[in-house]
Amino acid sequence: MNIRKSIPNIFTSFNLFSGCVASVMAFQGEYKLVVIWVIIAAFFDFSDGFAARFLKAYSPMGKELDSLADCISFGFAPSVAVYYFLSENVFKISHNPIVIGYLPYLAFLLAIFSGLRLAKFNVDKRQTESFIGLNTPANALFWVSFCYGLTFTAPVITPPLIYTFLVGILVFSLLMISEIPMFSLKVKSLKLKGNEYRYFLIAFIIGMVVCVGIIGISAGILLYIALSIIQQSGTKQQDTTAGQ
Repeated sequence: MNIRKSIPNIFTSFNLFSGCVASVMAFQGEYKLVVIWVIIAAFFDFSDGFAARFLKAYSPMGKELDSLADCISFGFAPSVAVYYFLSENVFKISHNPIVIGYLPYLAFLLAIFSGLRLAKFNVDKRQTESFIGLNTPANALFWVSFCYGLTFTAPVITPPLIYTFLVGILVFSLLMISEIPMFSLKVKSLKLKGNEYRYFLIAFIIGMVVCVGIIGISAGILLYIALSIIQQSGTKQQDTTAGQ
């Protein structure tokens, strides 16, 4: 057994373990712990790729294991958190027992589309330096922090908020398999040039978390999506100008 080549897979296994713990916490409605364990999973998800590049320990098995771990940590775990949130609050928009019993299962669209996004990523050769569509860690961090924020910081959870929540599930599911280019947060150089969006986003998220708490992470993910669209629009405009 080659220990060097196994190190990235060890990190990936820790990612998978973190996702399993996050799922258990989500079933119990422990949103803060869900956020913590999803962040830990994201750390290990970054670490396995870094270790693979640093040690030159790429392997087909590692690639598949990474996607399987991500599907749990960033697909299933946040879906369970969303399911629990809806189960606790769906009565605010309907007292129909069928709606109350079945509508929360809409949450698992996030798990389904996470799986589709990860499968697409594995075969899409365009996604070596950036992403096409919303990446699963960003999607997961949005939902687990949003569930926490609405539960513990929102003055009152109103019917319009629940409807917005449901629409958000559909929108984010489609974003994951969309053709919208989104920049990667992997920093190859510490220089400001070329990393302006990344540094601004990191500073914004830190500032929001300090000011409003964990729900600030979800605001940061919304900004990430907006910045990616702005960056893409700027790139298209430059290409158009260059072609004239």
